[in-house]
Amino acid sequence: MRITAITCVKNEGPFLLEWIAFNHVIGVTDFLFYSNDCSDATDRLLDRLADHGVVQHLPNPAEGRNYQMEALKDAKKQPLVTGADWVWIADVDEFLNIHVGDHTIPALIAACNDPQAISLNFQFFGNDGIEAYSDRPVIAQFTRSHNPDIWCGELAIEVKSLIRRDFPVQYYGAHRPFIKKSVAKDKRPSWTDGSGRPVPHKFLVAANERRIRKFPALGARDFATLNHYALRSLDSYLVKNDRGDVNRAHRAFDDSYWRERADVAWQDLSIQRYLPDLKSETDRLMALPGIADLHEQAVTLHRAKLAELDAQPSYQAMRAQLKSLGTLPPQELALLEELGLSA
Repeated sequence: MRITAITCVKNEGPFLLEWIAFNHVIGVTDFLFYSNDCSDATDRLLDRLADHGVVQHLPNPAEGRNYQMEALKDAKKQPLVTGADWVWIADVDEFLNIHVGDHTIPALIAACNDPQAISLNFQFFGNDGIEAYSDRPVIAQFTRSHNPDIWCGELAIEVKSLIRRDFPVQYYGAHRPFIKKSVAKDKRPSWTDGSGRPVPHKFLVAANERRIRKFPALGARDFATLNHYALRSLDSYLVKNDRGDVNRAHRAFDDSYWRERADVAWQDLSIQRYLPDLKSETDRLMALPGIADLHEQAVTLHRAKLAELDAQPSYQAMRAQLKSLGTLPPQELALLEELGLSA
């Protein structure tokens, strides 16, 4: 089974090898990376990995537009995608945690009875007071999240999607595919959640604009969930804030982004089942000529950027502000205030 992962990156150098190794472990066979405006050795590391046949690396084709959507438009015609049995579109801070069989994507597909798409709900893992960046697996460091069934007062939680090659794709979205308008009602694709249940009809047909990228997570995680480590360490979050994100250059992450993802009420260690295989696969990649050196360069540049930011009063204030925040999301704090209770 050929499974191609598509992702867009900007200054993710220290985190690349873990993500590639992890996805190899769960069954991804091919990687299509798009990068833009990198200054931390991300592009050079990807080029070297491409030399070894580990990934395909392309410059992001966007010109002042939405980086991710332009890349996905280009990806639709790339041989790694057209020749794949399944496509997995995800970011480098997202890890698919599979609970069935041998904990691989083929096991998940089999558990869901081989549909044409599977959409997996996010579970956002908080920072949990970890301030210092450490060159260790993200999935080992961050173990606490919100209650998996509710996030920021909502039962509907965003998803990312696995897509089978015969899905009638109009275009790939970052979170879900969209069905060709010409497809008849009785020919719509089979599409399940992470428990093998049909996704809600309004999600299927993209009829509910507010929930075009999400549906209720309750009962939808029996076979898999999608661990999202959007914050990582406070150090790395400050660097991320300086970078902006892959979709929009110069976009700042204000403290609402942090506050909405800082909930650590729930501990979930299940993804750590992958750690032994992750180490073996990471070691294999690191042993390829030039890879360990480029990874170390990325780590060094990440730390250098942090030192540069920490010398700026604005970032000193940002660090102090984020450290002072609690872990309850804004919606829960508002409810407590409405009830006359303190957090």
